[in-house]
Amino acid sequence: MGQMRVRKYLQTFVLAVLAGIAIGIGGIGYLSLENKVAGALLFTVGLYTICAHGLNLFTGKVGYLVQQELSVLPGYLMDLAVIWAGNLAGTFFTAYAVLETRICGISQAAEALCTTKTQDSFQSLFLLALFCGFLMFAAVDGYKTTKHPAVLFTGVAAFILCGFEHCVADMFYFSIAGAWSAHSLLCMLVITAGNAAGGMLIPLCKKI
Repeated sequence: MGQMRVRKYLQTFVLAVLAGIAIGIGGIGYLSLENKVAGALLFTVGLYTICAHGLNLFTGKVGYLVQQELSVLPGYLMDLAVIWAGNLAGTFFTAYAVLETRICGISQAAEALCTTKTQDSFQSLFLLALFCGFLMFAAVDGYKTTKHPAVLFTGVAAFILCGFEHCVADMFYFSIAGAWSAHSLLCMLVITAGNAAGGMLIPLCKKI
């Protein structure tokens, strides 16, 4: 039983790392283009890859927390923690790899983004993350229902162009910009909480 549990968490982590890499690649596309509309649409390749291959993305999973039975709730919370850590590892790996290539100059664009985020208030970060979480659940759940990629493209493009905060995308931006600090980590936790709250909003209200 113990070995099965370890294997389960290892698989969960590996699929989360791959999801982090996918989001990182989407982030590379966004940072590489001056046209923000085109960049936002290109970013969606990350979420499409995740949904098409069943990878583990924190913002794609956290909304379903409220649908879990009490008996499995602790296990699902543990899964979310493992997924968050795996997403962080995947985005960090992608950022590190990019910095070793000729396109490393995109880190300058990431630095500007990170400065905006770290100078923002926690209230603003939380609310912007809440809106993002709302859209992410709508996009992921909509894709599960329709299998239509347009649902993902519109949802992701909307949160990027609106300036909403996505914790996994921000993991990549902070990593490639070399902007990690105690304060940026705290900002990340606030954004994670906002994404979780927004992601659970639709399923929670539907249970009332």
